[in-house]
Amino acid sequence: MITISLCMIVKNEEKVLSRCLDSVKDIVDEIVIVDTGSTDHTKEIAQEYDAIIYDFEWINDFSKARNFAFSKGTKDYLMWLDADDVILEEDRKKLMDLKEKMDNSIDVVMMKYNIGKASNGEALVAFYRERLLKRLANFKWVEPVHEYIEFKGNVITTDITITHRKEKKRTTRNLNILEQYIQKQKEVKARHYFYYARELFHHNRLEEAIMNYEKYFQKDTSNMSQTLDACMDLYKIYKLHKKEEMALQSLLRYCIYFKPRAEICCLLGNFFKKNKALDKAIFWYEIAITVDRPKNWGFFIEDCWGFIPCAELSYCYFQKGDYIKAEKYNDKALVYKKDHPALMKNKKLIEKVIEKLPLDF
Repeated sequence: MITISLCMIVKNEEKVLSRCLDSVKDIVDEIVIVDTGSTDHTKEIAQEYDAIIYDFEWINDFSKARNFAFSKGTKDYLMWLDADDVILEEDRKKLMDLKEKMDNSIDVVMMKYNIGKASNGEALVAFYRERLLKRLANFKWVEPVHEYIEFKGNVITTDITITHRKEKKRTTRNLNILEQYIQKQKEVKARHYFYYARELFHHNRLEEAIMNYEKYFQKDTSNMSQTLDACMDLYKIYKLHKKEEMALQSLLRYCIYFKPRAEICCLLGNFFKKNKALDKAIFWYEIAITVDRPKNWGFFIEDCWGFIPCAELSYCYFQKGDYIKAEKYNDKALVYKKDHPALMKNKKLIEKVIEKLPLDF
């Protein structure tokens, strides 16, 4: 059985740290907590879990703090979590099973990261992250914010999921770090423009966001997930400005760089549905249910890969008076979400309409 060091960086996480550590304390063999300046009871809570605690002066660089944390791990593999992450029971069992069966030939374990949820708790947005890394491989974190590890070697992808349950409100911390970092760089990378644009968007600096997304497109569009996000964010921005044509072009722009994805197709379908162009909406929703999911670790919106396009096709066909197809797609949507209240209500409505149709319909 392999051994695992959990290596975390924290600051003022007294509200969520116990929740995180409770979900993993009996799986990992060592807990390393690097505190970057807490003024609450974060360190006292960490002590309750026999964590090894280090202080690290915050220098506006997440990668340096994470590398320091990794340098203190002593076990076979290093694992990272944020304080507002949790591992749910089903995934705890999967992680324990992996720990018991995995051997030291594995360099990196990729795990799903659920970062958005619906009101009923279902995952909305997910992607994969490098989550478990061989200590002796000496992998390093890079970038001061939105940091990541440049890994290589024997990599496996699992269905183990880390669930992000954000409690804190968004601050200007990341925005400020990126602004300072970009100002110092002689050569700004595409990813810097992308993340800077996203921060500007989230802080309602929309014109600046548009400008930096355009810099991203001019620099490099080879990253599928970042290009997808950029196109979808520009769509939202132009919708806020009520620039419908520019919003539409932002979605179609993605198809210049990559094959259509279900997320883009669903937004295009919704765009045309809202504009009462049902035939065009149907065209894009039908593409959404036929495209293959890309085989990469980038983000995806799960409902777009089946549930949403089927439910919307049912609506569109019902509006067009094609009740047989409306029933067909409503039933297909129910495969994804059994007993969904709205779909069950629609099912009864469609069945009643069909019962009243003439026999030669």
